[in-house]
Amino acid sequence: MKQPPTPQPLAQRVDVWLFHARFGRSRSACAQIATSGHVRINRQRVTKAHALVRAGDVLTLPAPDRRAVIVIRVLAQAERRQAAPLAQLLYEIVPETA
Repeated sequence: MKQPPTPQPLAQRVDVWLFHARFGRSRSACAQIATSGHVRINRQRVTKAHALVRAGDVLTLPAPDRRAVIVIRVLAQAERRQAAPLAQLLYEIVPETA
């Protein structure tokens, strides 16, 4: 018998979403990114790892080199961490406007 598809969550913790989207190597590293005060959700600074992210939200994150920022739009959530090509489908990079 076929199983019905599991519904996608409407919101997800920012540290879990960052982990599933592969912005950190571990969930604790992603929680540290979220609590550092450098992450913003829709222009609001996040200081708690349990802040909620929904599809359509705009995140501002420090770039891996910590010298710039990355602005991304959340497209979806995932139930678990997957391969990098699949993780990249969870977000899109918002281009800079001049």
